[in-house]
Amino acid sequence: QVQLVESGGGLVQAGDSLRLSCAASGRTFYRYTMGWFRQAPGKEREFVAAINWSNGITKYADSVKGRFTISRDNAKSTVYLQMNSLKPEDTAVYYCAAGLFVAVLGGDSGYDSWGQGTQVTVSS
Repeated sequence: QVQLVESGGGLVQAGDSLRLSCAASGRTFYRYTMGWFRQAPGKEREFVAAINWSNGITKYADSVKGRFTISRDNAKSTVYLQMNSLKPEDTAVYYCAAGLFVAVLGGDSGYDSWGQGTQVTVSS
């Protein structure tokens, strides 16, 4: 397991952009698949985006394709989520997750480390 700390959330207007950051502890960060998930009040946690450890392969939920971009900087042990053209329905607590054995990008299985979350609120 690694310790994860998210940051970058806030209150913005529809159409604005935010960049979330997730800082990870440990020297083996490069081996982890990294993912972003979100949970809105009264709703189930849902997958947002993921990036594998060996290359730049990424996957996105249909709801954020074309608007969000996940990236990682292994030298800084940090994963990012660039969110553009934000919509009110993007309002949620966003969680960073890490896993060594994530077999399929797009699901939530295989993640063994989770951050505390950062709030993103998009007003209309």
